[in-house]
Amino acid sequence: MRPENTDEDDTMAIGTPFFPRTAELNKSLSWREWSGYFAADHYCDFHQPEYAAIRNGAALIDVSPLYKYRVQGPDARAMIDRVFTRSAQTFKVGQVIYTPWCDEEGKVLQEGTVMRLAKDHYQVNAAEPAIRWLRLTATGLRVEIEDTSTRTAALAVQGPRSRALLSEVAGSAASELGFFRLMKCEIGGVEVVVTRTGYTGELGYELWIPAAETVRVWDALMIAGQAFGATPCGLMAMDVARIEAGFILIDVDYISAENALIPSQKSSPFELGLDWAVKLRKKAPFIGREALEREKRDGSAWRLVGLEIPWEPLEELYLAAGLMPDLPTVAWREAVPVYADGRQVGRATSGCWSTLLKKYIALASVQTPYSRFGTELGMEVTVDYARRQAPARVVEPVFFRSPLMRE
Repeated sequence: MRPENTDEDDTMAIGTPFFPRTAELNKSLSWREWSGYFAADHYCDFHQPEYAAIRNGAALIDVSPLYKYRVQGPDARAMIDRVFTRSAQTFKVGQVIYTPWCDEEGKVLQEGTVMRLAKDHYQVNAAEPAIRWLRLTATGLRVEIEDTSTRTAALAVQGPRSRALLSEVAGSAASELGFFRLMKCEIGGVEVVVTRTGYTGELGYELWIPAAETVRVWDALMIAGQAFGATPCGLMAMDVARIEAGFILIDVDYISAENALIPSQKSSPFELGLDWAVKLRKKAPFIGREALEREKRDGSAWRLVGLEIPWEPLEELYLAAGLMPDLPTVAWREAVPVYADGRQVGRATSGCWSTLLKKYIALASVQTPYSRFGTELGMEVTVDYARRQAPARVVEPVFFRSPLMRE
């Protein structure tokens, strides 16, 4: 089992606390390693039914490999203010915030959610190890930081029928939970923390469950979920949904400043479209603030944008080679160059064919002069082993978010 209080693990991947159930259900035998755990790519032969559950029913997605850290003590709020770009001064008990955190140069280390469980008690959720950074930045403060990753499982329940399902298993109070708020409740006789959060652009929740009790919660959801289209969902379907929603992914759409090999691989929150999550005023000083104030004043070199790749020109590239267009129904994560004025001006970092929108879409980082909506660019595609440029139009990097997401 992955050891606590360390960022390193040389052991082989293992199943998450949900593995006794997900292993039986994963008929495709398609697994992905995520932070030392096996995570299902897709349960059936194709991911489309699972994607359909996200958009039309209730999808159960095992996100237990997320790292979870408890921050407690008299100076817990001061530490949250010191580390994160969002303000802790208006952060209420029972609230969740999404926020990046940066190094001294104002470059993003990670982004994730922070939950305020009690007056001096927070939980930080991260995609990659962060305990060393949290403990380093807590120097001089009366605060304890504990890695609870192996003791806390996490399950995302996403989709337009997720509210009805949660109400069925947890009571009517769940249906009244506000966006980015949390509550405690019982599911299957197990006390869990429910947050109104997710990574799909849909109405959804995330459940934070004692690892030893996960099977009881899973069974309760699956039994009650028969009436609500509850479907186990893998990472492949969630990847398509998060691209449609315009949500960035670490090590794909940006590289952590901690892992970057050269300065040009680092990104600021402004360059990642997270301007709204950076509070430079009416907030206690935080790590990277001075650098971000300079960037706010002088401007950013890069911007995150959405790209729409029109069908007709793409089709012509394939027909010229005697081929039918090959559309990526599975989300891709290998960055490809983006061009303008005869030179490379950026990179598309992830994309897919959206069956919902009937469009080929991508997220990209481009030089600021080329980030205006409507700008025509060229995205590299490979047709018959030859590199070509498909016309791509700069658009808002939020392609679809359900109106239910915030309701």
